[in-house]
Amino acid sequence: MNHPDFDHKIILGYLGLPPDYEPSPTTSTIQFLRKHLSQLPPNIVCKFSSITTPKIRTILTPIRNRRLRYVNTHLLDLGFVSARNRWPELWEGRERRGTEEGLEEKMWVQEEFLRGKEKYVGKLASLLGDYEEEREAERVRTIYRELAETTTAPEEEEETESEETGEEESEEEKRRSFECIIRERFIYGLLPVSKRCKSQLG
Repeated sequence: MNHPDFDHKIILGYLGLPPDYEPSPTTSTIQFLRKHLSQLPPNIVCKFSSITTPKIRTILTPIRNRRLRYVNTHLLDLGFVSARNRWPELWEGRERRGTEEGLEEKMWVQEEFLRGKEKYVGKLASLLGDYEEEREAERVRTIYRELAETTTAPEEEEETESEETGEEESEEEKRRSFECIIRERFIYGLLPVSKRCKSQLG
C-alpha cells in the first residue's frame, strides 16, 4: 500500500540508515517495524498508518499489547452505549435505538437550558428528547438500508448453543457478548480505529 504522504527517507534518516536499507519501510513494512518499532517516536510511527491497515498491524505483538491496554483502560470508549452507537449493525438487541440519546437531550434541557424558567422546560425537554431519539433511530435505519443494498447473499446463521437448548439469551447477556465482540475486533484490527489511536499506530 503506497501513500503520497509517506516519505521513507525521513524514517531512515531518523534511524541513521542508508536509503537502500533492507527491510525497506515501504516494501517490507511489517518486517521493518518488527526491527525498529521500539526505536521510533510517536510522530514518526503514526506515518505507517497511511500504508498499513489495522488488521495487518495486528501481526506485531507490541501493537496487540497496546490495543489490549487501550481496551482495559478506556472502558467507556468501547463500552456498550458508545460501541452500539458507532457500530449499530453489530448489535442484535431488541431495545429501541436512540433511547439514551433522547434521555440525554431531556436532561440537558432540564439542567442547563432555560435554567430558572421551569414552566417552559417540561414540554421543551420532552420535545427535544423525542427529536433526538428519532434522529438516532433514523441514523440506524439508514445504516441497515445501506447494508441491505451492499449485501449480495445472506449467510446462513449457525445455531447457537442457546438456540439448541431452547434458551434465549437475556438482554444483559447480549450486551456482555456485544462488548466482548467489539473489544476482540478492536484488538485484531477489525474495527475502524479513531485518530487518537492512530497516533500510536493502534
